[in-house]
Amino acid sequence: MAWDKLADEPIVESTAEALRKRGMEVIVVNSGEEAKKKLLELIPEGSEVGAGSSTTLDEIGVSKEIDESGRYDSVRKRITAISDEKARAEARRKSTGSKYGLGSVQAITQEGQLVSASGTGSQLSIYAFGAEKLILVVGTQKIVRNIEEAMKRIYEYALPLESERIRKAYGGTGSSVSKILTIEKERPGRITLILVKQKLGF
Repeated sequence: MAWDKLADEPIVESTAEALRKRGMEVIVVNSGEEAKKKLLELIPEGSEVGAGSSTTLDEIGVSKEIDESGRYDSVRKRITAISDEKARAEARRKSTGSKYGLGSVQAITQEGQLVSASGTGSQLSIYAFGAEKLILVVGTQKIVRNIEEAMKRIYEYALPLESERIRKAYGGTGSSVSKILTIEKERPGRITLILVKQKLGF
């Protein structure tokens, strides 16, 4: 299975419609550059923003923009500035209720379900409930037929690549799938999906 193949146009359109029927707003763009522009248009300057660790957001420059531009109240920047490890961990636990949450997922089913896996679960509480507004940027290579394929994509494709990234950055044995969140539906207006016709993240 080619887990990194961009979805065909009809599949992108039908998946977007399935997501909308489940209460999520969908914006379809052609590039990471467009995705970054659209995302930043949705967040007023000065807003509190909590972003989960995301290769996709790193690749399109959103992580750096939120943390370093000075135009946003970056939850991650506040937490990493805490020198005491115990206090930093406590602040992280209390940080899930930001005004805006940002991230990505490992798979979107053609039926409109979002599937996200995590080694720690730190971003999943933001996705599930914590953030008042959640914006997810997802390359259309992550569209799969159903939940079964979503799980295969996570274990066969995303996990090995994430493990490789972790080993290069921090050493050790890599990553693991400890927790998986499936979002079946959402109250209208809370989640916005920016679907990008470009390979982003994994």
